[in-house]
Amino acid sequence: MSTLTPVMPESPAEKPNDGRSVLELRSIRKAFGPTVAVKDATFQLRAGEVHAIVGENGSGKSTLVKILSGIHEPDSGEIVIEGTVRSSFARPGAALKSGIATVFQEVLVVESQTVVENLWLGSDGFLASSKSKRAKRAEGATALADLLENPPQMDVLVEDLSLSDRQACGIARAILRRPKVLILDEATSALDFDTRSRLFTVVRRLASEGVGIILITHRMDEIEDIADRLTVLRSGQTIATLDGDNWTTPQLVQLMTGAEALVEPEQQAVVSATELGAVVLEARDIRLTPSAEPFTFSIRAGELVGLAGLEGQGQDTFLRALWGFGTSGGEVVRMTGGSEMHITSNASASRAGIAYVPRERRAESIFEWMSIQENFSLPTSRQDRRGPFLSNRASASRFTSYISRLNIKLGKPSDGITTLSGGNQQKVIVARWLASNPEVLLLNDPTRGIDINAKRDLYALLRTLASEGLAVVMLSTEVDEHIELMHRVLVFHDDQCSREFTKNELGREALVASFFGSEVEVAS
Repeated sequence: MSTLTPVMPESPAEKPNDGRSVLELRSIRKAFGPTVAVKDATFQLRAGEVHAIVGENGSGKSTLVKILSGIHEPDSGEIVIEGTVRSSFARPGAALKSGIATVFQEVLVVESQTVVENLWLGSDGFLASSKSKRAKRAEGATALADLLENPPQMDVLVEDLSLSDRQACGIARAILRRPKVLILDEATSALDFDTRSRLFTVVRRLASEGVGIILITHRMDEIEDIADRLTVLRSGQTIATLDGDNWTTPQLVQLMTGAEALVEPEQQAVVSATELGAVVLEARDIRLTPSAEPFTFSIRAGELVGLAGLEGQGQDTFLRALWGFGTSGGEVVRMTGGSEMHITSNASASRAGIAYVPRERRAESIFEWMSIQENFSLPTSRQDRRGPFLSNRASASRFTSYISRLNIKLGKPSDGITTLSGGNQQKVIVARWLASNPEVLLLNDPTRGIDINAKRDLYALLRTLASEGLAVVMLSTEVDEHIELMHRVLVFHDDQCSREFTKNELGREALVASFFGSEVEVAS
């Protein structure tokens, strides 16, 4: 791991990170009924530093952020902000008034409103606006220009923006509040590669101006790139605080899990075409837009294929086309038993043994008012019919096998799906579709916002399923995921498949360069 070199202000005398505490948490505890989410959390944020908080899903990070954001009130403990001691923030507005602005993993925008309306959402009083319309437009445009190479016009509806650009609006909204403390709670998981790089430049600038930054992330490269210090949570308790250049990934995982010894991830051997099964799915002369060049793609049984590229370059459109959403040209064909089935809709894809796991877990996958087991069994409930009735026992039995196989951590299957951490929610959704016994599995950024051990569980499962003959096409925004897991990677640029990497060609530098249309020689 390379050594982190923090970005400093030009003059040492101007350095704001002089040890002064801008925020402190003392012995915070929070329980929800019998479940203790935060047991004993202590944390200090200095003015002008970027401080990462890391831990497994369920370690208490999200609860701690919600306490700081005025969503939850702690049962005990103290919050100290710039020397003022308080027990809690009664509401989100109180936290914001105290100088704490939070950007969450879930993209919180009002899609039917314009960009400028979203940027200043909640900033005005009941009777009067805090700023003139002209000032709002000018300041909003400047904030977005820092984050986006091609920022949208202020009057564009947010529903017309990409996921990454929507999240950029949420980040800009927080920055426009001029906070003393900026919390980025998995906020980078929705950003494309370029916007994330631009955000880190903005973060360094804010830190140089004395803002304290809290970064919640599961991405080790982000911690390495930008964190001055990091605090580890495990089971709701503070375990350690480390300097940004004084840790290793195995050490961090050990602190997060409490494991005495860590098992290195299994190294996957290069799989040749002769070792794979027959072609099970083919996209023929696909055009992602009317002006794009057509290309043909096929996947074999037992193959793991990654889709990569900057956000909005066509990989999402392609993955959805394999699920029957259609494109500007070409056809998708499922080969089975010597016959061909043309995929023209989601229904025909399902009948052909193709399963799709969407990216937006909350918006597209989970039903928050239902239990864990009900969320799992929705598409396969017909298997549980006993005459005109549904058998909960049959559903529970089927779910139990997946709880073990995916290492899902839960209380009772009858608990609400929202009682689970994000990583365990995602495992339930993956289990839901595996229970339909697909022959082709399409995954849209499935590890977004889940911790390193949940990722390892999913990687191990996908390798096992591939060895059993399942074909997997997986869109991922994490470079290391492609390098570690995939047999092949397709890179998309300008709505076209611009490059294909085989396993022995994959490397971080070459893969990232291909996102921008550049090439790096692969060492032989």
